Amino acid sequence: MSFGDPNNPYGQQPQAPQGPYGQQPPVPPQGGQPGYGYPQGAPQQPQQPYGYPQQGQVPPQGQPGYGGYPQQPAAPYGQPGMPGMGMPMGYASWGARVGALLVDGLIIAAVPIILYIIAAVMAASSVSSVTPDYSHCPTGDYTCIQNAANSAVSNSTPVGAIIMMALAWLIMVGGSFFLIAKEGATGQTPGKKALGIKVIKETTGQPMGFGMTFVRYLCRYLNGLLCGIGWLWPLWDEKNQTFADKIVGTVVVQVPK
Repeated sequence: MSFGDPNNPYGQQPQAPQGPYGQQPPVPPQGGQPGYGYPQGAPQQPQQPYGYPQQGQVPPQGQPGYGGYPQQPAAPYGQPGMPGMGMPMGYASWGARVGALLVDGLIIAAVPIILYIIAAVMAASSVSSVTPDYSHCPTGDYTCIQNAANSAVSNSTPVGAIIMMALAWLIMVGGSFFLIAKEGATGQTPGKKALGIKVIKETTGQPMGFGMTFVRYLCRYLNGLLCGIGWLWPLWDEKNQTFADKIVGTVVVQVPK
């Protein structure tokens, strides 16, 4: 018994303080952070920000893109791209280029060919009914006879045939400018679109516009030099280019139809 402690006059052993309603006092959680009177569980791992790799996950290699993950590098021109996204899938083959050229030629030449045939039939029927006047030609003067025949043919050509031929020529020129405008704006003529190919500027990957497309069409005449070797050059060229393509810096690529 101890009578010296005024707070414990009966010498009782001190007891642990009781919690409310006789409960044991709460044990503070580990780490020194108090709870709300009850022990908390093990501390949770902080939540990772959206788009970043979780703990223990190895991020993919490459440059980071949106969400912390790398974007796939864009395929260069002439290399395989993503089907359905309008990306180039490789250089166009020589056969596809020839096929597109034939389709475009048929589109702009079909009507003029018909008009030229009609004009030829009209001229032939008119000439067959004309008799040249050889009365002023001396006997044996074949030059005079030939001139008289040519004069009779030229004078007998009906006006309708001349109009048909002029109209056919205008349609050919107008159709050519239509193809140039379409290719300059979109990189595709009707024939190229049907064959799934496209003309683009090699440095930008975009259509060339009307002016450069017109220059490219003029440079096509260089393909016919040396027995047309420029037209055959894509068969062994690394980028399947003709002489005209190399001059203006264009490539023809495959795209989804």
